[in-house]
Amino acid sequence: MVETATTLVLLDIDGTLVSGGPAKEAFEIAMLAVYETHGAIEGFDFSGKTDPQIARELLLGSGFTDERIDASLPDLWERYLAELEARLIDEPMYLLPGVPELLDRLDAHPAVVVAIVTGNIVQGARLKLASVGLAEGLSIGGFGSDHEDRNLLAPVAIARAEEACGVTFARECTVVVGDTPRDVACGQQAGTRTVAVATGRCDAASLRATGADRVFQDFLDTDEVMRELVRGTMP
Repeated sequence: MVETATTLVLLDIDGTLVSGGPAKEAFEIAMLAVYETHGAIEGFDFSGKTDPQIARELLLGSGFTDERIDASLPDLWERYLAELEARLIDEPMYLLPGVPELLDRLDAHPAVVVAIVTGNIVQGARLKLASVGLAEGLSIGGFGSDHEDRNLLAPVAIARAEEACGVTFARECTVVVGDTPRDVACGQQAGTRTVAVATGRCDAASLRATGADRVFQDFLDTDEVMRELVRGTMP
């Protein structure tokens, strides 16, 4: 139990904590192997979507039915994870600026618990985080394998964090952190505070237009980011 914890910080992965890596290539190869098409993937907007949502949108656009898509999703994820794991050896993700310092500060704060909320399926998330040495410390969360709808993942992550810590986190003391409008919408749907960071594909102006509680250009000013994330937290 973490009896002193009062604040829950829910972090997105891609574009927020890490960037780079071979995920798109691994996904394309898996789609071709299982469905014999990857659909109109060039120019497709991946940002903030769950892995199952991405696969479904691409395949529906290629004329597949939901039934045909669902029947082969287990095979798709098996192949995708194998391709991702193999390629991460030579092409690991990299941590975005300020992330190591921020995670260290959050981990050291006695009133803060950190978890994940991401569109990645859980095994994919863990492979990506492991490639930058973060998998062990960020194992709890809500993932694309829990639900195809990104807006339903924050409550999943909150429930798991509460069960793991033995405390209840008030929504005003819970903050979703991400780099896309869909990340912000996920937090807003769950009634949490929202912090956006312009380290992904979206600029600060478009993130401010979402109504996020705070927008940062990056995480380099660790003190200021910490003040926002733990606002109102004691001690």
